[in-house]
Amino acid sequence: MKYSEILIDKYTDILTCPVCQCKLEPSENKKSLLCLGVKRHCFDISAKGYINLSLNHFGGGDSKDAVRSRTAFLNKGFYSPFAEELCRLLSKYMKGDTLVDAGCGEGYYTSLISNKCGFRTIGFDLSKAAIESAAAHASREQLDSVAYSVAGIFSLPLKNECADGVINLFAPCAENEFLRVLKPGGILLVAGAGEDHLLEFKRAIYDTPYKNETRADLPVKMKKLAKEKIKFEIKLDSCEDKLNLFSMTPYYYRTSKEDAEKLKNDNTVVTEVEFDIDIYEK
Repeated sequence: MKYSEILIDKYTDILTCPVCQCKLEPSENKKSLLCLGVKRHCFDISAKGYINLSLNHFGGGDSKDAVRSRTAFLNKGFYSPFAEELCRLLSKYMKGDTLVDAGCGEGYYTSLISNKCGFRTIGFDLSKAAIESAAAHASREQLDSVAYSVAGIFSLPLKNECADGVINLFAPCAENEFLRVLKPGGILLVAGAGEDHLLEFKRAIYDTPYKNETRADLPVKMKKLAKEKIKFEIKLDSCEDKLNLFSMTPYYYRTSKEDAEKLKNDNTVVTEVEFDIDIYEK
């Protein structure tokens, strides 16, 4: 089976038309999805295996350069302890097997979780570059339990109450939309940077680094099941690793050129990473 056919084979039962919210069905040649509405809206499936279900025609999300940097960094395993913890928590709390990754980026965590836990997983992100990268990786690795779509997380092209779990990693928390797509008893896992995340790394850039603030968009309408924190150290030996990590952070967009230049050296940086993980139930 071609990777592009996996989306049709395993995911059309939960996908909906982003225009009229009607059910989608495969076209006769299985190269597109057609909605069952009066106007029969059509959405082509990319040869790379993903589908664009976004109504935003002007793009959005991460650029190709940002995707390449993050992929290079994550593929070196710097954050693998965090990924392993996500798998453990999802296996513990999720009762079914349909998982949505809302804001999946290049799909590092999406594919890893799907492959390790055996969930039927679909990732959404507004960045076409990120989704192309994610689908290309899944195709190369022949992952048949994960699919990807270009779409915004505040308007997911999914049926009501179709998901057993939603993960929301380092992305805005669209609580109302997650409540819509989650089944009763479904779980939401939200993760973000902890207070001391990358503090030593920031010392290599700024004269007076500051700690991270607690995120203000955590759910208020769901039952909180657990709060976890994971800390570990990473060692950055190369200029390339430091710059790739820097491009993944919010600091990248608000740091002066002079401060950013401080990372262009061969000095080793050892920094603590810290992630806050909150788990909720609908």
